[in-house]
Amino acid sequence: MLPDLETDLSGLPVDDWQASLDRIGEEHGYYERLGPGHAALFIDAGPRLMVSFETRDQIRRRPGARPRGFEMATRMGWSVLVLISDGPGWFRAPRVWGYVDRLVDEGFFEDFERVLFFGHHETGYAAAAYSVASPGARVLALRPVATLDPEIAGWDRRHLAARRLDFNSRYGYAPDMAEAAERVTVIFDPNHAADAVHAALFRRSNVARLRAAHAGSRLDPILEQAGALAPLLELAMEDRLDRAAFARIWRARRDNALYLRGLLRQLEQSGHPGRAERLCRHGLTTSEAQHFASKLKTPPVARPRPAGPVSRAG
Repeated sequence: MLPDLETDLSGLPVDDWQASLDRIGEEHGYYERLGPGHAALFIDAGPRLMVSFETRDQIRRRPGARPRGFEMATRMGWSVLVLISDGPGWFRAPRVWGYVDRLVDEGFFEDFERVLFFGHHETGYAAAAYSVASPGARVLALRPVATLDPEIAGWDRRHLAARRLDFNSRYGYAPDMAEAAERVTVIFDPNHAADAVHAALFRRSNVARLRAAHAGSRLDPILEQAGALAPLLELAMEDRLDRAAFARIWRARRDNALYLRGLLRQLEQSGHPGRAERLCRHGLTTSEAQHFASKLKTPPVARPRPAGPVSRAG
């Protein structure tokens, strides 16, 4: 039992929150600062390891302000290594490279019977990029970015400030770094232009690309709110996350208000008032029935979709 991992850390000032992680790490593994912008938290709980990349803000917005891997440690008995970025550093720091190098030199990953790297968008980039440290690992990346090197991804106008970071030296181009993995699963919305292009750059034979249409930049919270993320992680660890398995899990979106709200906006903007009305009537059966009822009282004003593909923010 790991009761510390279920402690509610929400509402704590940042310094107290970090001190709590330090205490939990000291009790069950370790917590280590990696320079001014990153940290590593290891929980030694079992023979399988989940390596999760998360930002501090992402963690503090989650229920209980706990790293995502804590749930899998208590639920599945997995060990957890959480790499935490304090800001938009994309884990592109020499101290992070040096830390992962040290793990490789110590044979850290070899102590586990199976390893799964996980992340979403910028942390999905890091999960794929650093998976090279554990050849034969599994990778589950939601909306991963392949690189922000302007020479390769100059078309992506998001995260412009991050282009100043070094995406070419150590652990740089994520699709190449993931080549040593046993299996890489990339989940993305094919209708989100920028995400779809990044996903297409993961083209090795060990990559499975799974489509989550109309999720957009909300893919991660949709999966979490629908209770679908933990099952996805379990399937990915077991090499059982294929198209059929994902399709069964993705059905949960039909009752997810966040997904339905996003889809409704798309229908309103693309000029499908009939489909928007049908969606609202279905929305009356969800937890946000009042929102969809108000939409039914005010018929949507259709707006034409911009010509050609666009890269939506997120």
